Amino acid sequence: MNLLRSIVFVIWLYASMAVVGLTLWPFVLMDNRHVWTALRSWGRATLWGLRWIMGARVSFEGLENVPQGGALIAMKHQSMLDTIAPALFLPRPVYVYKAELGATPVMGAYLKKNQIAVDRGGHAKALKSIVRGARDAVARGGQVLIFPEGTRQPLDAPPDYKPGIAAMYKDLGIPVTPVALNTGLIWKPKGITRRPGHVTFKVLPPIPPGLPRDEFMRVLEERIESESQALLPPEKRRQPETTSA
Repeated sequence: MNLLRSIVFVIWLYASMAVVGLTLWPFVLMDNRHVWTALRSWGRATLWGLRWIMGARVSFEGLENVPQGGALIAMKHQSMLDTIAPALFLPRPVYVYKAELGATPVMGAYLKKNQIAVDRGGHAKALKSIVRGARDAVARGGQVLIFPEGTRQPLDAPPDYKPGIAAMYKDLGIPVTPVALNTGLIWKPKGITRRPGHVTFKVLPPIPPGLPRDEFMRVLEERIESESQALLPPEKRRQPETTSA
């Protein structure tokens, strides 16, 4: 039964994306700011589908910490939901996406508007491109969303934070707002199966600018990981590593 509901939800997810995308595209052509209208509309449709098809609810906490102007957002990454829901609590989310996704129907057209494309062929070149794009997006009042681990991680995976966020933090010289979550409880990194449940996005107080690189990375990881683990039921929390005597 859960598999059947998951299949219905996946159909709803992509059908709603197509309907929202095609319906609002004329408005986006007139004004790029309607990209965020479309993202919010799809986000609401996704949460509706989760609630009424899968029996899953999504909550948002710490909204008093959401920056209203240009900012860097560093988020835990466990599922595709992490790329959809931010449009419901960030005023102008800006995503970093793989350049090849720009060729996909509907989604690609939107990604090319006010978002940051990156070619992952060369690491140094890609990082410079991201930093440059983030600088421009922040200047326009966007909240640049970064997943420091780079890809979706299972609930029990050890943290693997990449240094790219530190380069952006140093170059832009602005606070970084961490976001903890537990979306992996209802939505795995891969596959179509979804589960009923209740998940939370928790916006944490910003990390001030000016910290040394190593200290920044330590503080960022500690804050996101500790809060994300606290959002999990005890039996789902990652067990500390033990060392043999």
